[in-house]
Amino acid sequence: MVFLATLEPWLQALIGMVALLVAAIALRLLALWVLKPVLRRVRRRANAWPTDILLDDAVLVLFARMLPWAVVQRGVELVPHLNTTVATVVSNVAMALIALLAVRMLMAMLDALLALQQKGSAEDADQASAHRVRSIKSYVQLGKLMLMLAGAIIAVAVLMDRSPLIVLSGLGAMSAVLMLVFKDTILSFTAGVQLSSNDMLRIGDWIEMPQVGADGDVIDIALHTVKVQNWDKTITTIPTWRLMTESYRNWRGMSESGGRRIKRTLLLDASTIRFLDEVQTERFSAFALLHEYIENKRAEVEHSNDEARSVLGERVELIANQRRLTNIGTFRAYVLAYLRAHPGIHQRMTLMVRTLQPTAEGVPLELYCFTSSTAWLVYEATQGDIFDHLLAILPEFGLRLYQHPSGADVHAGVAALVRGE
Repeated sequence: MVFLATLEPWLQALIGMVALLVAAIALRLLALWVLKPVLRRVRRRANAWPTDILLDDAVLVLFARMLPWAVVQRGVELVPHLNTTVATVVSNVAMALIALLAVRMLMAMLDALLALQQKGSAEDADQASAHRVRSIKSYVQLGKLMLMLAGAIIAVAVLMDRSPLIVLSGLGAMSAVLMLVFKDTILSFTAGVQLSSNDMLRIGDWIEMPQVGADGDVIDIALHTVKVQNWDKTITTIPTWRLMTESYRNWRGMSESGGRRIKRTLLLDASTIRFLDEVQTERFSAFALLHEYIENKRAEVEHSNDEARSVLGERVELIANQRRLTNIGTFRAYVLAYLRAHPGIHQRMTLMVRTLQPTAEGVPLELYCFTSSTAWLVYEATQGDIFDHLLAILPEFGLRLYQHPSGADVHAGVAALVRGE
């Protein structure tokens, strides 16, 4: 100390600054090599989400970077014979860097929170699943944006050696410009809050939004955008605010209900619809799925015709004056019984077979039911099996599908005319 006192003032200031720099570097190396491993072990032993966030690796690295600047900011006042202006500038720059690094630490904590939320907890699988479906990414991104703004304001205020309130008052005069700049951010955040609070959209939901070409699973919900992976594996990016201003279809209700709807029609050729005679009725009575229906209908028809005979007498023998079974009605009863006996059809949901209004393409016979599995592959396999069977057994009822004449049909007709058939 006596030796230092004999040196020139500028040399004392230089030695003091070098010593301060060495101390700062030494403290950073100590934090990286000693403090960081110790805190990492503390985090592993605690095995709790607060320590996982507060002692995340990225947070520890930023903390190690902040310590040297804290030493410089506090130690610059102890450097002898240092110019007051230089000391103030160094202290303000160090303080601004501390503020920016502190903001980055908080942002790293938010990133750790988001990663933890997406990963879930291994000890509680149900809770982890609930966390995964409701993303907090938009909130995290908004928090990071606000932290960056706050850090920039504090850093500018410190460098100017002014109160942050003065900087804020200057920003207040630019509020109109800021509203214009952050218009999409404000709209997206508001939409994100409404989507989350009303549980309208989750990660993993299957949504359809034809106006933007989206049809697939939601894989990411961020502050400004929602990413949808379409079934062809392409990615559609949708502005978050559009999900509140435009309509879209969410298939989550179908997935949670446990059944997926089949609503498909068979177009029957109207010229093949006819009454059944006694031989045909007897033959259909041998079908396991139709036996009970035929017996009940036969008794019902005979009772109705007996009542009509007492009124009309012999005229009841005319087809127009009596009730008879039809092949389309019997086929409809067969399809309904087939669906009720099918293991792939959900029996507790709506199940019906109905005839719709005839069209130029035939008489539509609609199947309305739900499969017992919502998985796409199982759904398509079940639906395919049902219609394969119905198409194959349709001729047994004297019915056929309507289809437009093809080139082969026209050729066969012309050939028949030529042969004189």
